[in-house]
Amino acid sequence: MKRRSSTPWIYRWSRHTIGAIATAGVLETAFLTIAEYTGGAASVCPTSGCKEVLESAYATVFGVPLTLFGLLAYAVMAVMAFAPLAINPETSKQQRSQAENITWLGMFALGTAMLVFSSNLMYVMLVEIKAICPYCIASAIFSVAIFFLTVAGRDWEDLGQLFFIGIVVGMVTLITLLGIYANVDKPGASGGGSGSQTTTVGGETGPPIINESGAAEIALAEHLAKIGAKEYGAYWCPHCHEQKELFGKQAFALLNYVECDEKGKNARPQLCKDAGIKGFPTWEIQGQFYIGVQSLEKLADVSGYSGPRDFKHSLPQPSGN
Repeated sequence: MKRRSSTPWIYRWSRHTIGAIATAGVLETAFLTIAEYTGGAASVCPTSGCKEVLESAYATVFGVPLTLFGLLAYAVMAVMAFAPLAINPETSKQQRSQAENITWLGMFALGTAMLVFSSNLMYVMLVEIKAICPYCIASAIFSVAIFFLTVAGRDWEDLGQLFFIGIVVGMVTLITLLGIYANVDKPGASGGGSGSQTTTVGGETGPPIINESGAAEIALAEHLAKIGAKEYGAYWCPHCHEQKELFGKQAFALLNYVECDEKGKNARPQLCKDAGIKGFPTWEIQGQFYIGVQSLEKLADVSGYSGPRDFKHSLPQPSGN
């Protein structure tokens, strides 16, 4: 009597594994999204490179943290992976089979998009930003693993159809990414022509500054303005708003703030382009550039400030230190 060949283990456990990896991705991106919206992105970074990446212009899409889009993608992947497993094959065999067929194609398409997206972000991280973010690397590993399992975790009947879907989804994702990030490293792409220092007077201002300034914040702002320090930012950038709140509204009004987005109020995008600004906020102090939200203590140190330091507001402290 001939023994029936057993189902390969990868076919039996691929859905469970994909669901588990996607769940880990949900937890990671939810953690980072909460940190972004609460202004604590810098405090959860284990390395300076991580901070540079999370506070770069590439970390947001239309003012929304990129981690939120990752959270949604992982959540959808987890639902597609686990949903058919909740259907009892003994009582609803046909329904389970239909659910598996539909979700396998969905998981492959989404897995392809996530792979292309992560690959592009790895390129940006290593080539454009030139920094290392452990969270980003972990997410990229998750995406590669999910894509591999969607391809190898099932006995696909029509590999030609699978290849066609992968090419279409990959191309659409890549074109979308190129469109979104086309002007990230050149914020003044359409402002004023080559060498122009044109200022756009009207425009967006972003959320209002709530905090009141103390005497120390005002004294530091006056000192930074006196030595010609500049802060480059964008009205939609949450980290720029976090920096503004550290100073308070009275002190911030004294700073030499350069709006890099041409849609912002008093925008000077060409200045940002000439300075090579790629992340917001970026401080230029005595010829040195400092990317990301800076504590008032650090700004005081690097600028040679010698006035009072009883600052009212401070950055959240890393929980692990």
